[in-house]
Amino acid sequence: MAIVMQQRELAITLWRQTWPMAIGVLALLGFQLVDSAFIARLGTAQLAAQSFTFPLSFLIIGIQVGMGIAIAALISRALGAGEGERARRLSSLVLMAGGGVIGLLAFALWVFHVPVFQLLGADETTLSYIHIYWGPQLLSAWLGALLYFSYSIFRAHGDTRLPGKMMVLSSVVNLVLDPLLIFGVGDWEGWGLPGAAWATAIAFSVGLLVTTRKLLKRQWASQQGLWLEARQSWRPFTGIAAPAMVSQLMPPLAAMLAISVVAGLGESEVAAWGLASRLETLSLMVILAMTMSLPPWLGRCYGAGDWGQIQQLMRLAVKVALVWQLSLGVLLALGAPWLAMALAGNPEVQNELTLLIRFLLPSYAALGVCMLVVSAGNALGWPLRAMLLSSARLFICYLPCLWLGSQFFGWWGLAAGAAVGNLLAGLMAWQVMRRILSRPHRQAGFVN
Repeated sequence: MAIVMQQRELAITLWRQTWPMAIGVLALLGFQLVDSAFIARLGTAQLAAQSFTFPLSFLIIGIQVGMGIAIAALISRALGAGEGERARRLSSLVLMAGGGVIGLLAFALWVFHVPVFQLLGADETTLSYIHIYWGPQLLSAWLGALLYFSYSIFRAHGDTRLPGKMMVLSSVVNLVLDPLLIFGVGDWEGWGLPGAAWATAIAFSVGLLVTTRKLLKRQWASQQGLWLEARQSWRPFTGIAAPAMVSQLMPPLAAMLAISVVAGLGESEVAAWGLASRLETLSLMVILAMTMSLPPWLGRCYGAGDWGQIQQLMRLAVKVALVWQLSLGVLLALGAPWLAMALAGNPEVQNELTLLIRFLLPSYAALGVCMLVVSAGNALGWPLRAMLLSSARLFICYLPCLWLGSQFFGWWGLAAGAAVGNLLAGLMAWQVMRRILSRPHRQAGFVN
């Protein structure tokens, strides 16, 4: 009876930690979709200019998320070990160091943006739009990175509500400002494409002002002993951040390789694949939220040496992922024709999308397990294992199955191959997790 009550309490706590982040993720995805829709109204050239910036934006996001994972892991471990003052020093250190790193990267991307975008294939017309858009976009990326680092500090302390609220707030501000700054109001014609970037920069600034005020009020940052802390923490920080960055940069690479396979099948297939990719992100909203809320919790248990709770948390998280994603996937698969009709106007694209939904959406239950295990690996001191698992998922399971299916059975085979790849990745992650949880706590690198 006591075990059942404990598991119930863990489930309730997990829900409370996860739902604010889920709403925040949904809000961010929403404003990104609407942002692209507004830009599309400007014209094909403007939309192409924004599309060219995505790979370099993903570079910044990959580094930002990798550093955020390391921040949350180190701070949560310090809190779990009862080292509150060290946690405060780490908070200040990562905000300054992270802001400096992203700032230098943004400056370099601005200085060399012409040859870089020419190398990517941008013509003179597209470059002219990129030139006026890239500056404010890099500013918004830097502000977004600082905001993300502050979110990581809150999550490390177990507060997921404020980051979730700030994601919603910044998304609402962005949505309000987007049409005003892009298209103008009254006699003012607006800024066009740069207006979208300025709207995002202002929205992130609002969020950053609120989070900074909250950090200072809660006294979660300290300026004492920062140099000494930097000398002591840079190795463990790099040891977590570097593999996490690589893991974050691999999905965009895999997506580029996947779209090259899809492109060989036809234009309608590419359109259907793009819509399915958007559905993937939305359907994994709860999993994405758990990958943000669960690691700090695991990190605190790690720091406290509570291996028993780590085992319980991971088993609970996997159960939630399987039940939620499988239920949602089956439901959407049953309604696939109507969902495809709502998303795509072309009947051919609708048919292709229907097939993808029926195969892919249920397979995201296995994909969710893999994502959780990778996230937990970073929190528990196995960043290299997490990176290898992420690499294996993409380049051993997913892409080969997708390619083989397309080669032998065309579109049907590609959809089935992608689903099989997700299933294999989930089974592999399950085996990795079983091995981790069955070992004594010393294997996780606990410090006694």
